[in-house]
Amino acid sequence: MTRINLVLLVLFSPVLSAADGKLLATPGVSQIEGAAGGGFVPWAQLAGYASRDEISGNVFCSRGNLDDYHLNVCGAQIGLYDRVELSLAEQQFHVDALDLNIEQRVLGAKIRLYGDVVYSDWPQVSAGLQYKQLDDPLVADLLGAKEDSGTDFYIAASKLHLGAAAGYNLFWNLTARNTNANQTGLLGFGSVNGGDDRQWHLEASTAVLFSRHFAIGVEYRQKPDNLGLQEDDWHNLFVAWFPNKYLSVTGALLDMGEIAGARSQRGTYVSVTGYF
Repeated sequence: MTRINLVLLVLFSPVLSAADGKLLATPGVSQIEGAAGGGFVPWAQLAGYASRDEISGNVFCSRGNLDDYHLNVCGAQIGLYDRVELSLAEQQFHVDALDLNIEQRVLGAKIRLYGDVVYSDWPQVSAGLQYKQLDDPLVADLLGAKEDSGTDFYIAASKLHLGAAAGYNLFWNLTARNTNANQTGLLGFGSVNGGDDRQWHLEASTAVLFSRHFAIGVEYRQKPDNLGLQEDDWHNLFVAWFPNKYLSVTGALLDMGEIAGARSQRGTYVSVTGYF
């Protein structure tokens, strides 16, 4: 069964019903490494709409088109009792100049440590990890990466302030990620010249919800530069639509800077998530 068929099966199967223990849009959407959050940044929220006595599941597919590269991601998430999230993402990164696909699998886990994004006085706080494995390390090896697999660790804090932006709901998230991944792991991990130098990097998101169904926001993701290829930080401007608790659609304008010597990589992004 293809990835697209899997998504369609979940979205349109009459036997599935979404968990509904949370407010519409509060779980966020699907991040490119599989976690619940924005497109670039994992948020403290857990996947799906499950309350503390429910289990929820999501499937998603995303595509990013840049000047010289294309990223396709499909994956799935499960939320357990509003406490634990497990995720899987399959990434395919196409390099136009080489007519080459770089593929990576990401296994993720996240646990809610404190609070609720809406109802607690302080932000919801979660900790997570993402284990990444390249299918073929050829490109990473040629560029001087030390490893073809690695694990990112992160801690995230999220809060939704009701009516705080001229009467509209205001959301923010801050994430600190410990990583040695080159271009999120697509170009390997660490450097044979610099070793396995893990560092903490900042990621952030903010959005205004102009209705229960519609949000506009921005994201920022700080990046390491282990290989000396001028790996730039990432930015996006996104629009998210939540017609109901079964579906979300996200579109974004991307600015990903220089990637492996190709400068000013800008483009578009679209992602669809189905919830059950």
